[in-house]
Amino acid sequence: MTGYTEFSEQEKTSMYKSFYGQVRERMIRYAKTDTQSQRNSSAVPTTKKQFDLAFMLRDELVNIGVSEVFLDEEHCVVYGKIPPFPAESTGRPFGLIAHMDTSPDAEGAGVKPWVLENYSGGDIVLNKEKGIVMRAADFPNLGNYIGQDLILTDGTTLLGGDDKAAISAIMTFAQYLCENPEIPHPMIAIAFTPDEEVGGLAKDLDLKRFEAPVAYTLDGDHLGYYQDETFNASSAAVTITGRSVHPGTAKGIMINAADIAAEFIEMLPKEERPQTTEGREGFYHVNACNASCEKAVIQLIIRDHDSAVFERRCRFLEECCEILGEKYGKERIKIEIVPTYRNMKEVVDQVPYMIDHLKNAIAACGLEPVCEPFRGGTDGSALSHRGLPCPNLSAGYENAHGRFEYVPIRSMAKNVEILLALTEQFCFRQRS
Repeated sequence: MTGYTEFSEQEKTSMYKSFYGQVRERMIRYAKTDTQSQRNSSAVPTTKKQFDLAFMLRDELVNIGVSEVFLDEEHCVVYGKIPPFPAESTGRPFGLIAHMDTSPDAEGAGVKPWVLENYSGGDIVLNKEKGIVMRAADFPNLGNYIGQDLILTDGTTLLGGDDKAAISAIMTFAQYLCENPEIPHPMIAIAFTPDEEVGGLAKDLDLKRFEAPVAYTLDGDHLGYYQDETFNASSAAVTITGRSVHPGTAKGIMINAADIAAEFIEMLPKEERPQTTEGREGFYHVNACNASCEKAVIQLIIRDHDSAVFERRCRFLEECCEILGEKYGKERIKIEIVPTYRNMKEVVDQVPYMIDHLKNAIAACGLEPVCEPFRGGTDGSALSHRGLPCPNLSAGYENAHGRFEYVPIRSMAKNVEILLALTEQFCFRQRS
């Protein structure tokens, strides 16, 4: 036996049924644990309740036989390793990473997951008592899952499939390898991290403890796609200092910071904003503006896949401030641009076998591998530039960050199969 593709169809069917039951049970159990992170918090992690899942996962990893299990109680990162088999295996080690927190964009406490079996299409009543209905016309992606079993909420909270669907798949994969140690595999590192939803970017992941030279994050919606490219990203704050006097005697004296803020925003190209862009098109996005006559602060984010264009975007904002400074006084217009993350592609492209292996694994499981450049960032964006090449495999959830989130159980079970096929690739395929 050399790996997943060598199993008979009967064996694969039996394995899939086992995976199906396990990911279903895990997803429901994990979803009931509130792990919402919090924006603008300096605590590590941003919410202590993320430890509730961290302790659960630590104990579960130990119980299923994963080695070197460790919970970093300072930074809330869970680690584990599956040793290679055979011990002298020449297969290349790799890692798997998922985040434990859920988004603060919708209520995350008191999640009541339930399973709609054999979805027949049409609207889904999530909460009859409160009249909460997920309408198929509003969520056309439901049409892709007719005949499947869906894990849903009662419509009052998010579900947390982002990213607990990924954790469910990774844990089920780890359990299978621990229960079947004779299946050849390289060393596989596992890590679960906090605060991804609020820009944590796995900053406290200890690469020496993790040990794997390359890894994959599991995050994102529909099954079977992967990402080797993200935005380059920075945030910017423009601070404008005005001069306030009584409006009745303001002529020639008043400098209205709110007016200057509006002038700055008007300088941003209207065709280069989130609501007018798609695909690999970058943008400027004003996500907050607090303005009075005396002072205005504009908060922006800058995004672009192309590094050179991204740098030009940052410079353009500085030039806008210089123009306003010449007009109103240089001391009145200040801008600070802070890097957030960079496009993983320039790092991932240096290890092309990672994408080849991933595409082969997805195809081996009967799916068409599709690459979708991500209009955002992942933990893998930051990790790649820390020296851990880290593309992303989708986790299989839908409608994340809201009350209409759901997870098709099939998607999680298929991801377990993809991880097994990926393991075979790392064991037996030569680097290209």
